[in-house]
Amino acid sequence: MLERSPLHTARYAYTPKVPEIFLEPLPHIKALPSEVIEPDKDKELLKSIFPNSFGKPAVKFVKGEGVPSEKAFTVGVILSGGPAAGGHNVIAGLFDGIKKANPKSKLIGFKGGPSGLIDGKYLEINADMLEQYRNTGGFDIIGSGRTKIETPQQLEKSFENAIKLGLDALVVIGGDDSNTNAALLSEYFIQKGAPVTVVGVPKTIDGDLKNEWIEISFGFDTATKVYSELIGNICRDASSGRKYWHFIKLMGRSASHIALECAFQTRPNIALISEEIEAKQMSLAQIVATIADAIAARAAKGENFGVIIVPEGLIEFIPEIKALIAQINEIIAAAGSEYESLPRGEAQRSFILSKLPAETAALFSQLPESIQTQLCWDRDPHGNVQVSRIETEKLLVEMVSRRLKEMSAEGTYTGTFDYQTHFFGYEGRCAFPSNFDADYCYSLGYSACLLILHGLTGYIAAIRNLAAPPKEWIPGGIPIVSMMNIERRHGKEKPVIKKALVDLEGKPFKAFAQVRDKWALSSDYRIPGSIQYFGPPSITDVPAIILQLEQNS
Repeated sequence: MLERSPLHTARYAYTPKVPEIFLEPLPHIKALPSEVIEPDKDKELLKSIFPNSFGKPAVKFVKGEGVPSEKAFTVGVILSGGPAAGGHNVIAGLFDGIKKANPKSKLIGFKGGPSGLIDGKYLEINADMLEQYRNTGGFDIIGSGRTKIETPQQLEKSFENAIKLGLDALVVIGGDDSNTNAALLSEYFIQKGAPVTVVGVPKTIDGDLKNEWIEISFGFDTATKVYSELIGNICRDASSGRKYWHFIKLMGRSASHIALECAFQTRPNIALISEEIEAKQMSLAQIVATIADAIAARAAKGENFGVIIVPEGLIEFIPEIKALIAQINEIIAAAGSEYESLPRGEAQRSFILSKLPAETAALFSQLPESIQTQLCWDRDPHGNVQVSRIETEKLLVEMVSRRLKEMSAEGTYTGTFDYQTHFFGYEGRCAFPSNFDADYCYSLGYSACLLILHGLTGYIAAIRNLAAPPKEWIPGGIPIVSMMNIERRHGKEKPVIKKALVDLEGKPFKAFAQVRDKWALSSDYRIPGSIQYFGPPSITDVPAIILQLEQNS
């Protein structure tokens, strides 16, 4: 990079704030076991898949007699899945930790994600290289990828390369599927007798990798602040121009945490929460009617404008369409190369239509052709429909427009409807991390180092009490298998980490439900502005609103 912005240069000088325990010498940090954590369901099957990893306790790091830190470690690191702000700081915390244990320790970065481990493509990360990436966004230090390590051949090649490089440990930085990779690798290495500690780090801007121990995944804070700035700008534009309804689709394939946080940050007129729609068994027509009624109510006040937030994964939560997608997935998986050889568009639509049962075939036919085509596109490497490429916001615009014309004919709507559509996705993944994410990610990397020093393989780094200042954070780790269940992928039963959805009985959603009717009719939007990196902590270091609500902070 030939020229850096002033902010880029200034961020190098930022020193992440860390839990107080991290200031202790490494031999004075102890891994204190707590209760044994087991999965909520599928216990026997998971135990059979992970016999050496099942039934381990959670740990937290406290002052005490730890392990000697004289050994020089060779540690591999993988960035897996889509980028999330702060990934470079995870690597920085890991690097600083292993170098503190022994300056001769080495950090090996596998290039291009998990495939780098399989194919033996790597580079050594040194201090000079890392200094160019501290406190910056992106995953470009070594690149990322979405390869899933699960076949016997992939596992064996990973094992061979780990042994060849003399790895003492491997750190996988990623989301639910990526950390499932880490659990499979850990179990395989144990079965092969390889002394390689495998540790995971929770990454996903979607915020769906969370539980009692993992309070938030890294990248979520930065992404929601980026999106909220943009939404706030649009809210101001909407109330200035007073002529458009803005339909804004946000990242969040499997959960609506991003939509919920951005709603708190900006107070839009409508924020759809996918989990609520599924729980209420709402049809597409009912969702459209809800939006149209709100538009009509504002039009009655002379306000023919507004802002609507739509979660990226909404379409998979509408029960009738969820069933349709599941059937399409089965058809694609069963057809294999026969389907893959078909050209996109009419040929794939016709093939799918010919295989669907009559009821879902009728629903499929009613959808716009563009949406039909998008539902038929190739699945991602994990077998998921690529919902970011399904233009749900445009589907809603088309159907709402149709409904408003009907209401106008009925005399129940007298306004004018014009619109703009937006999708905020990639804009939030590689921003300079917020101070929260810069601190959190560095601490996650350092926690990963401590898990390695204590030989805790099959664990994921976890830090608690995140609504408090960093010095009060509680670092530790939990066994990855404890987060898993069995799901159907590519037509087969697979062990995967269970996604954390918006809890409709949780404090954040209940707080949202109490105010959304007021927001629907109000134009008193909240304008959060851009991420602030310098200034008073009340501006620069404040964590996500939903995290504060969850912890009564």
